[in-house]
Amino acid sequence: MTEIFKTVLFPIDQSRETREAADVVTNVVKKYSSRLVLLSVVEEPPPDAPSPDPMVSPEVVAKLLENAQSLFSGQGIQSEILERRGKPAFTICDVADEIGADLIIMGCRGLGLTEEGADDSVTTRVINLSPCPVLIVP
Repeated sequence: MTEIFKTVLFPIDQSRETREAADVVTNVVKKYSSRLVLLSVVEEPPPDAPSPDPMVSPEVVAKLLENAQSLFSGQGIQSEILERRGKPAFTICDVADEIGADLIIMGCRGLGLTEEGADDSVTTRVINLSPCPVLIVP
C-alpha cells in the first residue's frame, strides 16, 4: 500500500458543506492512515468594518475546531488543529505548504462562497494556488 496521502488538510468552517465533506475526510484518512490536520481561518475584518462578526470570534472558532476534533476522534482518528488569521484561500495554501500536505479536502461552497462571487470563491482560489491536489466535495 503506497502512502499516497500521508498528510490531509481539512479547512473547516460552519457550513453544511464542511459537515458533508467530513465523511469523505474520514474515509480517506482511514484508507491511507493519513495524518489529519484541521484548519480554521479567521478572516481579518477590513479596518472600516463596523463590528467583528460574532460567528468568527476566537471562542466560536476554538469550539468549532474542538467539535470537529472530537467528531473525528469518535471515528478513531487523531487530528491536529490549527487556527490562523488571514485571507482564507492564501492561508489554506500556505498551511498546506507548511505542513507538507499531500491533499486538501474541502466542501465546495463553504468558506464564504457566494453565488455572485463564485468565480472568485475561496474554493476556486485554493484550486489555483494549492501546492498539492485538492478534493472538492460537492
